[in-house]
This record gives sequence, structure tokens and C-alpha cells, in this order.
Amino acid sequence: MATVRDATYDVLRTLGMTTMFGNPGSTEEPFLQDFPADFHYVHALHEATAVAMADGYAQASGTPAHVNLHTAPGTGNGMGNLVTAWHNKTPLIVTAGQQTREMLLLEPRLTSRRPTELPQPYVKWAYEPTRAQDIPAAVLRAYATAVQPPAGPVFLSLPMDDWAQPADPLPAPRTVATRFAPDPHRLDEFARILTDSHNPVLVYGPGVDRSASWSAAVALAERLAAPVWSAPAPERAVFPEDHPHFRGVLPYAIGPLADALRGHDTVLVIGAPVFRYYPHIPGGHLPDGARLLHVTDDPDEAARAPVGDSLLGDPGLTLAALIDLVPPADRPPPAPRDAPTPPEITTPLSADALFAGLAAHWPADGVLVQESPSNLSALRRQLRITRPASYFTMASGGLGYGLPAAIGVALAERDTRRGRPVVAVIGDGSFHYSVQALWTAARLALPVVVVVPVNQQYAILKAFAELKETPGVPGLDLPGLDIVAIASGYGCATEVIQTPDQLGAALTAGLRADRPTVLPVPISTDVPSIL
Repeated sequence: MATVRDATYDVLRTLGMTTMFGNPGSTEEPFLQDFPADFHYVHALHEATAVAMADGYAQASGTPAHVNLHTAPGTGNGMGNLVTAWHNKTPLIVTAGQQTREMLLLEPRLTSRRPTELPQPYVKWAYEPTRAQDIPAAVLRAYATAVQPPAGPVFLSLPMDDWAQPADPLPAPRTVATRFAPDPHRLDEFARILTDSHNPVLVYGPGVDRSASWSAAVALAERLAAPVWSAPAPERAVFPEDHPHFRGVLPYAIGPLADALRGHDTVLVIGAPVFRYYPHIPGGHLPDGARLLHVTDDPDEAARAPVGDSLLGDPGLTLAALIDLVPPADRPPPAPRDAPTPPEITTPLSADALFAGLAAHWPADGVLVQESPSNLSALRRQLRITRPASYFTMASGGLGYGLPAAIGVALAERDTRRGRPVVAVIGDGSFHYSVQALWTAARLALPVVVVVPVNQQYAILKAFAELKETPGVPGLDLPGLDIVAIASGYGCATEVIQTPDQLGAALTAGLRADRPTVLPVPISTDVPSIL
């Protein structure tokens, strides 16, 4: 007789979810026993690393990923990156073991006391099945919930004695739609406003990339002869950054963002919240006289927007519809922005010089995963993303995501046989939040290259302290970290980089290697402005 465990693996096969990320614990062993030969278990050394790897894998592969955690402590360990998965709108099925049902009343060791409450509010649905036989159907519901817009993680708590129970007949496979079209009457209204606008501006967000809509985003910008900004602090690139209409990334503060949009009478935001802010710098949300139109597939984003009129709809479907409804504009296109100024080569390198060197040697089809907050402005200034699905970072602002996410992205590139080269830029502070991810990359022989700007400080926090006039904050310096020794200990190739030419040679070699490569680069300790 088939068991609940057998039936659950059959459901996972039906869903195409045969790759599982995790760090095994005692409450998961009854599920993982005699692990099926057609499944791949990606072994992480920490639950937070497992969650971020699964997130990167799901985003790069375009399919939901499964991450298996260890009851309450393991779920707690993974929560930081679960928060990021929620903000990234990444479809994940997160399963966690639970103690034996017969002992739950006693609350023995490793009981998850309130399992469905623990991951809240950063999952779309959390459930512990009432019967063992409900697990396969719960997995199907979890999948359907995770992929529907706005996509996101879901959570199942699964008692460890359920797996050996006899299964009910397998639930029938079913599918759900993952995109929905905008209301046609509201869409017509938006099109009329854009048509009558004298100086519109487009603000594109990560939803444009998630919906594979770069070509439509370009077509609408050219039809309207409108400049394009990326929404602030984007977790994905949204538009070809070498296009003459592209202006850059909006600042993530209220007053400065409105200043950047000054002179425009209509602001169309597609696939982003209105807006993602970080430091509080007061001002109007929009410049005087501007009207905002907002397109999102997330009702919560529409509800919390402080200004503007919102339209619910898939960003790609909405862009395609607007192209048909808006006539070509009778005005000249915007002038292209200036190319970045070639930086001076100093010792140590400035952040701009480092990233100009990276840009000079960038592989044509490269994928960038970044988590270097203090150097982000320099990185985006010097290295321009020109292809879809080629830039990933954390939407949450929480550190410890980028390094394991890059490994998940690299594994997805291998599994999908696209084989695009993956480069991570991880600050030396961020690097140590999830450094154990290097072990998994080495075990999987992934040729991911990790560039580590080394300034021996949390420079982003120093910048924030300067902005908020809070001197004397402890713990902002990071002396005595030997990145070469640590990377070598996890099985990586490693080399300290001093010049752009040395970086180019090491990057080329690393992307051809049979293991990860870590390249620490000493850079200037100057603290850049937070904006």
C-alpha cells in the first residue's frame, strides 16, 4: 500500500519539483529516508542559506522551488531570507518537520508550538494538515497559492509520523492561471491620460522583469517618447540600461524622488510599489502638478500607495494593451544620459574603478547577483544591465541573501542548460552573513565568481549615521577578516585583486573553472552618500 510519503513524492514529481533545498534535521528524516534517485537534494549548511538558494533558483529558473526546514528552530533560522522571498515575490514551498502527533500535547523537544503562526506575516498561506492523508493535497494547494499573483512563499508544517501512514488516492493534478489582464475601462482611462499628457515619465519595477516584458516596456517608452526610470531599490533590472531613454534608478527617499520627477505631468508606474523608501527625507510624494498612474498585480501595493490611481493587472499584459491604445507621441525622444566618467585608477581602487573594470570584462550574457549596499550606486553607475533576468538582489534590505542566492541562480543556469555565467558582488560585511554557502557551491562544482569589495566596515551604516547625525555607533568596523583563508577552507579558488586588469584575467579564469572563485578586492574606505 502506498504511504503518504510515496504520494507526496508523486505529487512533487507531477509539479516538476524534484530539486529540494535544505539542511536535514531529525523531524525531517522520516520524509527524507530512502531519498528518491530522481530527486536532487541541495545540501546547505544553514537554513537561511537554503532559503536564499531556493529563492535564487526559483527566480532564475522561472519555476517554484521547494525548501525543507527543521521544525521551529530551523524555520527561525530561515526567517530572514523568508522575509526577503516575500518581498522578492518568489514562489517557494517551504516545508518544515513537526514533532510526532502522539506527543504534541506534551510539547516535547523540537515541538513547533504554533507552527502556522511562526512564519507569519511573510508567507501567503501556512498550514499544518489535520490528517496525514491531507499532505499531498496540501502540497497542491501550496503550489497553486505560491504561483498566483502576487507570487510568494507558502509554509507547511508536517508531523514526522505522518509519512508512514497509508495514503488516500492521489489528488487529481490541476493548474491555475498566473497572470490576469487589467480592467478594460480603467485601462482606457489610463491610455487617455497618457495620450493627453505633455511630458509623461515611465517608472518601471521588477514586475516588468518577472513578467518577461522588456520588449513591451521598450515599445511603450518609444511610443510615448518618454524617459524611463527604474523604481527605487529594485531587486531586478527592469529595462535595457544602455537604451537612450533610460535615466537610472530613482532615489529611495520621499523628497529626492519627487525632485527627480520634477517637470513631468504624468508618472506611470508599472510593476513596482509606490514607492520603496528607506531613509526618511520629507517632501511631497510627487512634484507639484504631477498625476500618478499605478499598474500592479499586487492588491496590497495598490492599497498602500500614498498617491495616485491604481490598476490591477499583470505588468506585461498591461504594457501590451497600452501599446495598442496609445498613439505615437508627436515630440522628440529624450536625449540619452551621459556615459559614466572613467574613474581614476588608485591604490586601493575606488568602488567606481573596481566596477568600471568589472564592466570592461563583463561577459555578454552574464548574470549579476549583488549585495554590497554601500557600493551599490557605483556598481549601477558603471555596470549597466542590458538583458532581461540578469540582475538579482534582495528587496527586503536584509543581508545574507546575495551569496547563497547567486549559488541558486548558478544551479538553475546549469539545470536549465542555459549556462549563463554568474557573478556575485558581495560586500565584505554581507559576505559573512552566509559564507557557509560557499561549501555548497564547491560541492556542486559551480563556476560562480564572487567579487568581494573589501573596505573593512559597514559603510552603509556609517552613511546612514551621517545622514541621521548619530555619531559614536559601535560595531561599524570589520578588522581582521581573512577572506582568502575562509574561501580556501570551503574549497574555493581565491586571489586578492589589486588592479582592473588582474580582475579581468581572474574573472575569465573563474568562469571557466570547476569550482567557485572568490576575489577579494581592497577598495577605498571613503563613505559614499546613502543616496
